[in-house]
Amino acid sequence: MGRRSLQIATGIVAAIPVSTGGLALFYGIRSPLYRVVGDCVTPLLDSNFRFLAGLWAGVGLTAWWLIPRIERETTLFRAIWVAIFVGGVGRLVSLGSLGRPPLIFAAFMAVELLGAPIFIYWQHRVATSATSTSGTHAFGPSQPYSPPVP
Repeated sequence: MGRRSLQIATGIVAAIPVSTGGLALFYGIRSPLYRVVGDCVTPLLDSNFRFLAGLWAGVGLTAWWLIPRIERETTLFRAIWVAIFVGGVGRLVSLGSLGRPPLIFAAFMAVELLGAPIFIYWQHRVATSATSTSGTHAFGPSQPYSPPVP
């Protein structure tokens, strides 16, 4: 699975935080995804919820932004997926503390915990392949080392 497949998969997966984050940003905790919450909304909860929703949407937009350069944006790509993985760990802690969330959120947790290592490895393979194919490295074209001449 090469560069193009990774670009397409990243674009599709990034649609999740863009859409769910966007909905939550504008509708707050009364977003269609969170109907089960009911009327226990406080200004503090709503403010924090919308802030995190904005961050979440920003993660998706950032992922879309790097798609054209996906083989060269290793650090940013990994940072995004590490953040998503840590969010999945938070869901896992919640699962242990309070019980199982609605099914859609359990699916999100699976993508966060299992998808993160898969996507990081996949991007690593694409980046490595691009580097070996082009003969360039992060610091420029590959050339044999020759010591400076005095």
